[in-house]
Amino acid sequence: MPNKWITQRNESVSLHGEWTLRHYVALKREVQQQGTLSGTSVALPGFDGLDTAGAALIVELIGVDKAKQVGDWANDLPRAQQALLVRIAEAMDSPLESDQPRANRVISALATVGQQMSALWSQQRQLLAFIGLVLATFVSLLLHPTRWRITATVAHIQQSGLNAVPIVALLTFMVGAVVAFLGATVLQDFGATVYTIDLVAFSFLREFGVLLAAILLAGRTASAFTAQLGAMKSNEEIDALKTQGLDPIELLVLPRVMAMLISLPLLAFVGMLSGLVGGAVVATLSLDISISQFMTTLQKDVSVTHFLVGLSKAPVFAFVIAVIGCLEGFKVSGSAQSVGAHTTSSVVQSIFMVILIDALAALFFMEMGW
Repeated sequence: MPNKWITQRNESVSLHGEWTLRHYVALKREVQQQGTLSGTSVALPGFDGLDTAGAALIVELIGVDKAKQVGDWANDLPRAQQALLVRIAEAMDSPLESDQPRANRVISALATVGQQMSALWSQQRQLLAFIGLVLATFVSLLLHPTRWRITATVAHIQQSGLNAVPIVALLTFMVGAVVAFLGATVLQDFGATVYTIDLVAFSFLREFGVLLAAILLAGRTASAFTAQLGAMKSNEEIDALKTQGLDPIELLVLPRVMAMLISLPLLAFVGMLSGLVGGAVVATLSLDISISQFMTTLQKDVSVTHFLVGLSKAPVFAFVIAVIGCLEGFKVSGSAQSVGAHTTSSVVQSIFMVILIDALAALFFMEMGW
């Protein structure tokens, strides 16, 4: 019985019939039995049906090079079927995986730096725009005192300020004790342990009191603001507020900003006092400096200017922390992963901005002689 796909006559082989996916299993078996025909005379009078599956088997049977030149030796084959065979042969001849050129490491590093700088610039532009929006909303709200969200502000003061008093007091107390220990260790060699009082006072009144309180709130409160607003963004609650004609900045952002502006100066004051108490405890127990001597030296050597310099930075830190926390909350795209990523970003940005502003303020006050 003659084969309905492959007919062999002397040294010539003729391919015909229907080479389609429907007969693929039988065709594959025939091709494996026949072997390659790259050196054999092949006739292609035309097929009753031909698709990509059958064309791939024909190319495998007659060879890629011969299939590419099918137009030169298979004149009886319809042009559409010739084009299909050529196309399949070219696809089978190309490598599945092309070797990617190895990028220059220097160029890749420079490209990465450029991308990071571009992302940082875009982030700072968004922050400046959001600060402007918050300030504009605050100015417009000053003209309408009845729209102030007193209840929400008081609630956020309790969450961000009152509840943070124990951790701020404990941390600054321990840091004050450590600073006093270090100062006493260094100054003891010079017989000037009494100046440990000045060291603790200057460091906590000007820097450590407000800085530690701000860093704690950056990790504690900024992340809370981002998570709260991010969850509302994911649940489309912010879109619902806009639909009802309510301003999310006025309703959600300003109470948090006002709460931070009130809470952080108070926490900074608590931190200053706790740091001084920690230094006084170490001075009393280790340096034989009485509490009365500690207070007398503090009153004589340390002016109120240092206290005012330290406290003046608290509102700036509070505003930056609150704005960054709220902005990152509004950036959440809707997934839980996005909430976590922006919460982490808000903490990192807040701490970075606090330290940067503190360094710039220290340089400014030093040049001013304050």
